[in-house]
Amino acid sequence: MKRVVVLGSTGSIGTQTLDVISQLPDSLRLVGIAAGRNAEKLCRQATEFGVSRLALFEENTQGIPSGMDAILDLVRSTEADLVVISVAGVIGLLPTLTAIDEGKDIALASKEVLVAAGEVVMPRVQKAKIQLTPIDSEHSALFQCLQGYTSDQVDSLILTASGGPFRGKKRADLRNITVEQALNHPTWRMGGKITIDSATLMNKGLETIEAKWLFGVGIRQVQTVIHPQSIVHSMVKFNDGSVLGQMGWPDMRLPIQYSLLYPQRMANTMRPWNPIDTPNLTFEEVDHETFRSIRLAQEACETGGTLPCVMNAANEEAANAFLRGEIGFLEITDVVEKTMENHAAQEATLENVVQADVTAREEARTHMQSAGGVA
Repeated sequence: MKRVVVLGSTGSIGTQTLDVISQLPDSLRLVGIAAGRNAEKLCRQATEFGVSRLALFEENTQGIPSGMDAILDLVRSTEADLVVISVAGVIGLLPTLTAIDEGKDIALASKEVLVAAGEVVMPRVQKAKIQLTPIDSEHSALFQCLQGYTSDQVDSLILTASGGPFRGKKRADLRNITVEQALNHPTWRMGGKITIDSATLMNKGLETIEAKWLFGVGIRQVQTVIHPQSIVHSMVKFNDGSVLGQMGWPDMRLPIQYSLLYPQRMANTMRPWNPIDTPNLTFEEVDHETFRSIRLAQEACETGGTLPCVMNAANEEAANAFLRGEIGFLEITDVVEKTMENHAAQEATLENVVQADVTAREEARTHMQSAGGVA
């Protein structure tokens, strides 16, 4: 029986995590939950699962412990074996480091944690000898394919991308894109910000950096191909030319279950994939001229230090500004690029990363204001 704390329990990944836990009562027990601001949903979840320990990142009127201190206290004081980090953005960094310091295993869905502070997080993971398993479908696929292998046997890691709602379009086609159009993802149903990241392909930029830290490879060894059917979740090409891939329907509950139960595999009620059902799987090159996010991520990671954190922070600000209707779709990547250009990277200590995150957000907002996009 694994005792589990879920941070971000009311979001898309969080609710699916609770669904997985409910299906496996003999193997998993929920002992703590936290959310951003949705107190009502959090309380309903607590009642349903019989959980007494809960917290919110934001203040509330229901007497629920709130703020970062309350979140960290939940991680420290709850007798959990595993902490699921499924909050949106770099706000998951301090809870992740706290879980590591407490010797608790981590199931990581918040890719921004490693993007912003992989140089800080991974050495601590190795020193504490805890288990960190990825929840992202792409990184779960790579993790599964790499079982029994070492990084020096890897030629390249191949991330797959659906292409988002604007696959095949050129930059000129994207000038007047609406929020509704950008949220119309062809295969996955996700939260707003991550769906916008999929539309700009920034999600693949973030995943490229995350893969480097998770699997100990060079940033240029991580590649991306467009795979519209979203059946092959990612692949590993080995030095001998062999390629292994992990396949399944686009259902996040499968990688969630694998991460929670690793190294066990257990039967479930999810629809099994059959190759006869999808006979025509296709792959395409990424249009890096139209979608510049992956290259920006590669450049940020090659520079290193605080620059990946700056890229992530600027993207969060710009993507959320687009969701609010304050800037255009193409301006998202423009804001990220300008913010990166103005940053002098520093060593990636925790203090520097936290400060770079704050500064980058201010800089990104300044760029948007000067362009007339934000009132």
